[in-house]
Amino acid sequence: MNVYEIVTEKIVKQLQAGVIPWRKPWKGLEVPKNYISGKAYRGINVWLLLCENRVNPFWLTFKQASGLGARVKKGEKGSLVVFWKLLNVEKVDSESGERSKKVVPLLRYYVVFNADQIEGLPAKAYGEKVDFKPIAECEKLVDGYKDKPEIKHGENQAFYSPKLDYVNLPQKSQFDSEAEYYSTLFHELAHSTGHEKRLSRKDFAAGLFGSASYSKEELVAEFAASFLCGLAGIEVSTLNNSSAYIKNWLDKLSGDKYLLVQAAGQAQKAVDYIRGIKQGEAVDSEAVAVA
Repeated sequence: MNVYEIVTEKIVKQLQAGVIPWRKPWKGLEVPKNYISGKAYRGINVWLLLCENRVNPFWLTFKQASGLGARVKKGEKGSLVVFWKLLNVEKVDSESGERSKKVVPLLRYYVVFNADQIEGLPAKAYGEKVDFKPIAECEKLVDGYKDKPEIKHGENQAFYSPKLDYVNLPQKSQFDSEAEYYSTLFHELAHSTGHEKRLSRKDFAAGLFGSASYSKEELVAEFAASFLCGLAGIEVSTLNNSSAYIKNWLDKLSGDKYLLVQAAGQAQKAVDYIRGIKQGEAVDSEAVAVA
């Protein structure tokens, strides 16, 4: 029995036994804050900056970045924040000389840049997970994907963009564990194999969210991610989450268990593509230990 069969059997047993509810394996957005002062933005500024959907909570003005010896990356556009306060202004009548006071609002705006748009800041500004330990076998699989899409860590969501051919993930520091990070990365890389310039998978990007085609593609991507986790020896850490995710999409397809076989077959082709294995080529799957 090879790795693909072992992992498939484990997932099927999980589905038969009932699985935990699926959970998102990364944390949400933090309240935006100024990197220099450390103070959180308030009022309308919170909404303005959250709308930028940036993972990194830190923001700086161009001047603040320059003062730290850092610089804004070429082509990056800033975001607007506003500052206002009420001023007590004294007014003198030119004829009578009488003095009166009135309250006048002072409104100013500033352009700020997210820390991820800036080069040369200290590591802590980028939210780097100091104790994140790359998993060698996972890195080997990612590196072996020769024509893989660009991998970015810019937005607070995980997705593959077929149009621009890139994968986006939240920052590594947001994930519950290294294993969950790689499992999520494998899922999105699996989607990318369906692109027309790669395997040109039938159900790839063929339907709207929740449609049958969309659901089938999600099954393929999660099976492929599970296979890759198995090859890397980390499927024990991610199996519950993966099984629950698969059950979620299988339920949308009226629980058609035959689709599991179809999805697993398509997923194996995706994994072989990532590994650079041509169809029909012999693979020594037994060389990888699967717990």
